[in-house]
Parts: sequence; C-alpha cells; structure tokens
Amino acid sequence: MDNDSLITRILKSVFFKNAQGKAGRYAGNANRLFELAKDVMGKLQTVGFKGNMVEFKSSVQLLIRMVRAYASGEYKGLPWKSLVSIVAVLIYFVSPIDIIPDFLPVIGITDDVALVIWLIKTLGNDIGKFSEWEKREKSINIG
Repeated sequence: MDNDSLITRILKSVFFKNAQGKAGRYAGNANRLFELAKDVMGKLQTVGFKGNMVEFKSSVQLLIRMVRAYASGEYKGLPWKSLVSIVAVLIYFVSPIDIIPDFLPVIGITDDVALVIWLIKTLGNDIGKFSEWEKREKSINIG
C-alpha cells in the first residue's frame, strides 16, 4: 500500500474523524492543549527511534512546541484551521486504537508516521513561519 492511499484511508477513518471532532474543543482550551502535549511527549518516550524515526520524533516535537506556544499565548501566528489540524493529528497519535493499532510491533506506528509526514507537508508554510518565529525568540532570549 502506498503512502497516499494510506493517508486517504486514515483521513476517511472513523478514528481520525473522532480525533477531528475532539480537536476543536481541545484547541479552544489551553489546559487541554497542554495536557495533550504532555500525553504526546509520554507516547514519544515509548516509541523506539532509529533511522527515519528520529526525523519523525523531531517533527512531532515541533508540533508540540507549536501547540504549547499557541496555548501559552506566546505565538499568535497560527491559523485556527492549522491548529485544529495539528491537534487532530496529535489526538490520533496518542490514541492506541486507530487504523493500525499501536500494540502491533513495528507496523503499529506506521499510520501515525504517515499522518505526521502528511501534516508537515500540508502545513509547510505555517510550520516555516513558526520556525522563523522560534529562531527569533531564541536569539532575543540569548542576546
């Protein structure tokens, strides 16, 4: 199965639709966003990262930083639609039951990886703006 058909199946799945349904409620509540970020970090600790998985981990960490910066009010440049998309993907990621259940060794994370890669490509412009903002903030705080 190629990546595009997997993404199509994920996006049409009841599991992702459920995550989308929750995403709007989460996105409007800073406490829920921080709790979701914590849950995602916890799940990242349980996944073994080798080879391309290191890039996946850094992508998820970037999404977490975006959510935290938005929730804290530090970063206001993230469009609502993009925030809701990020939150839906992170909710899907932390859910153990989805298209390919996470308890299946090795392949259980395949759908999660495909979905995160799709999101990073889809939100490339918003992610680029956030990364530039983050670099500016670090240089201000260091200097």
